[in-house]
Amino acid sequence: MHAGLVKSAKNAVPLHAVAARDLKSWQARMPYLKANGFTARDGEIRLVPGRRGGIAAAVLGLGKSTDALALAAFSEMLPDGTYRLGEVPDFCGGANAALAWLLGLYQFSRYKKPARRALKLALPAEVDGGEISRIAGNIFLARDLINTPPNDMGPEELANAAAALAKQHGAKFRTVSGAALKKDYPLIEAVGRGSVRGPRLIELVWGSGPKVTLVGKGVCFDTGGYNLKPGSGMATMKKDMGGAAVALAIAGMVMGAKLKLRLRVLIPAVENSVSGSAIRPSDVFRSRKGLTVEIGNTDAEGRLVLADALADADAQKPELLIDIATLTGAARVATGMELPPFFTDDEILAADLARHAALTGDPLWRLPLWRGYESTLSSPVADLTNNPHYSYAGAITAALFLNRFVEKSKSWAHFDIPAWNDRPRPGRKTGGEANAARALYALLKERYGR
Repeated sequence: MHAGLVKSAKNAVPLHAVAARDLKSWQARMPYLKANGFTARDGEIRLVPGRRGGIAAAVLGLGKSTDALALAAFSEMLPDGTYRLGEVPDFCGGANAALAWLLGLYQFSRYKKPARRALKLALPAEVDGGEISRIAGNIFLARDLINTPPNDMGPEELANAAAALAKQHGAKFRTVSGAALKKDYPLIEAVGRGSVRGPRLIELVWGSGPKVTLVGKGVCFDTGGYNLKPGSGMATMKKDMGGAAVALAIAGMVMGAKLKLRLRVLIPAVENSVSGSAIRPSDVFRSRKGLTVEIGNTDAEGRLVLADALADADAQKPELLIDIATLTGAARVATGMELPPFFTDDEILAADLARHAALTGDPLWRLPLWRGYESTLSSPVADLTNNPHYSYAGAITAALFLNRFVEKSKSWAHFDIPAWNDRPRPGRKTGGEANAARALYALLKERYGR
């Protein structure tokens, strides 16, 4: 169990959370709140003094928020000590409260000495501390991978992180690189050839049972290639391997929980660089599936590397195939940084994803695979172009491109995530984020749990 949780504790300080609508009743019960000017504003905290000194209680304002992770404000702001859950609304209580507490403790400390903190939460009686710790630990893994700068997180380092996770859980692990990569995964090799840091296909296989495959985009840094990004567009491109990080986080949760499935993780790991060997606009390459692709824009490289990985995944006819990628700016324009879109033609899967997104407080929003845009993928010289000749619906046309490489899987979903918090919220500091990991794990646990 995580060090921030304890099974029980004497004299633990109770933590209360107050919605704006309940303010008057709390002021009546606890006059100190009114005297101290507490308004239950979202994120407002008051420490109620004890009669003999010390803290009698900590009270958090929720405003009109229904954020499942709102209670992370406690572990982010309280002084060192041991606390317990007091009276809180159902939407942020129980397991959500324990997870929020741990997420609020997250620090990325690889390059900067972390603040020393000694906060502990007595675990609510009905909450599985091992499960909460497993979820938090793997979210931290994804965040750490995304936050690591590209000088220390290239294709090799990403492969090493996957290998360490595989070893921890007894999974099979392999990578494909060099001549074998060029032969079997030509689009992955083409995108990565411009960098001195060699591209590779990373594979992890674990367990037995129904086949579930995760494909995570592993572009460890994206300059845009010859269609070079401006400086502002390149500033956070260390997060372009966020899909791979999230896939590994989900894998860690699944393997740690010993779900009854045969898990396969595929990560095309590349760096998209500018050099004499980099791909050029108007180049044409044959994919693993056999479809030829014209390079209309070298900055639309993510769908290229995913195409080969998806073709490989699809060939094994999994029951469920999921790809996760920081794929398009259009997705950010459509739904912002806090509501990642997903695409699927499976109505049951879509409903289950929406339900688990709501239950876990891990928001997702379905966008349509609108077939009317299929023609925008046509090329006069190849089967497909990676740069649709249509200036709208970029997230949809990217999803349609990926869908051309999926035929045999029983069910497929594509997630276009930011993998980044652009503003701080409780339990979610600015920086790398494991969007969709908790919702997807909850789905897999429901379908393949014991």
